[in-house]
Amino acid sequence: MTAEAKEIFREKKVVKNPIKFKIQLNEEQKEAKQLILDNTITLLAGQAGSGKTLLACQVALDGLLRRIYSKIIITRPTVSKEEIGFLPGDLREKMDPWVQPIYQNMFLLYDKVKIEKFIEDGKIEIVPVSFMRGRTFLDSIIIVDEAQNVTHDQMEMISTRIGKRSKMIVCGDTHQVDLKKREDSGFKFLYSAAKKVKNMESITLLTNNRNEIVQDLIDYYTDAYDNKRIVGTAGSSGTQKR
Repeated sequence: MTAEAKEIFREKKVVKNPIKFKIQLNEEQKEAKQLILDNTITLLAGQAGSGKTLLACQVALDGLLRRIYSKIIITRPTVSKEEIGFLPGDLREKMDPWVQPIYQNMFLLYDKVKIEKFIEDGKIEIVPVSFMRGRTFLDSIIIVDEAQNVTHDQMEMISTRIGKRSKMIVCGDTHQVDLKKREDSGFKFLYSAAKKVKNMESITLLTNNRNEIVQDLIDYYTDAYDNKRIVGTAGSSGTQKR
């Protein structure tokens, strides 16, 4: 066997030893991770602070580092009909503001320099929602973040991009829909589809990892909106403002 052939074989060999991450999953996240590993598509719901994106990143990095997958694909809506052409730079630079929360979760979990090298080498690829059409992802783990802002048509298109030996994790919070019409969100529909589609599961994370003061602030704002002292729509706190 040539040295080149040996290198190809080495890269495809799955690492069996567990990967050491800087942050450990809580019990709820561990149970959710097992569901992700047991299914092809998993829907992760939960309010801000429940650790959806952190869990998705941990599973994805674990699979990449152990060579189960050759790539991590990250997509998320820009909540502007994906009109990102006016932003300066190449595709990665255009999407950088939208994917920073995912990068930050990865940096919390693992070595930042190595993560950045994966990005440079294309092992972590950013694909805007509007660029997903026509793609089929093989040997990949796909993270769909902020999926509550994905429309029905987009969700159907994204969920059917999954190829052989791949896995998809769809993260969303129905309390934070930023679309003009909440009923346009395709996340809740796909979440319910998990009951009828084989190799698909949905789970809601209930543990909140935010500071205790946050819930008091949410309650205060909710009361203000309910009593019409202030007026607004869905906000970023994780509570639906009426």
